[in-house]
Amino acid sequence: MSMDKNNKNGTDLARVALAAACLGLLAACGGTPTRYYTLAETAGTAGVVRPTADNAALAIEMAPVALPERFARPQMVVRRDGGLLASEKKSQEVSQAEVEVLEQSRWSSSFEYELRDALGAGVARRLSAFDATQAGRPRGLTVYRIAVQLSQFDAVPGDRIDTAFGWSIRRGDGDALLTCHVQFREALTGGLDGVAIGAQRITSRLADEIARNVSALAANQGARCPAA
Repeated sequence: MSMDKNNKNGTDLARVALAAACLGLLAACGGTPTRYYTLAETAGTAGVVRPTADNAALAIEMAPVALPERFARPQMVVRRDGGLLASEKKSQEVSQAEVEVLEQSRWSSSFEYELRDALGAGVARRLSAFDATQAGRPRGLTVYRIAVQLSQFDAVPGDRIDTAFGWSIRRGDGDALLTCHVQFREALTGGLDGVAIGAQRITSRLADEIARNVSALAANQGARCPAA
């Protein structure tokens, strides 16, 4: 009789464990899916043939982007600024200094790599230059090395992004030919999708400025930083 009771208890425990596992699986399947975003430009890039080391007039190389450690991750980092995300209760009090790391909203790679790759491709496309960022420096081409520093990236969903960048441009391994700083602001709509779109626009604006500088330096003209 005792053996039968033990068997029954064991069977009941197994059923409970199986039910818990099934519920956990259902919860995982029914949870919020992770969404991935990119800074790479999409408009106007269809059908564009990338220059090679054999047919380009010059090459550019993006150094690793320097940025605050809190941004060196694939997850989006947004500032609350006293506001509330759509998923939160309206009665919740949020400090203006609080930021949130969003596990379900991510860049396609860690943010510093996403920014470097998007800028490298964007600058190279504007100049019809060879992008040596990943491929290595080609022989026979003048290479302009670009180092970018991100010091501010405050994204408030549904409101704005405030950013501050600095960059320097060198010819090969020589001294810096130009050092600039700029601040950009983009108005945001559309929640986290809007954050991604706004960040993409800012990246495009930065690529415009850097490409303009490299073009002037390559033509031995006076390169100017954007107005503050």
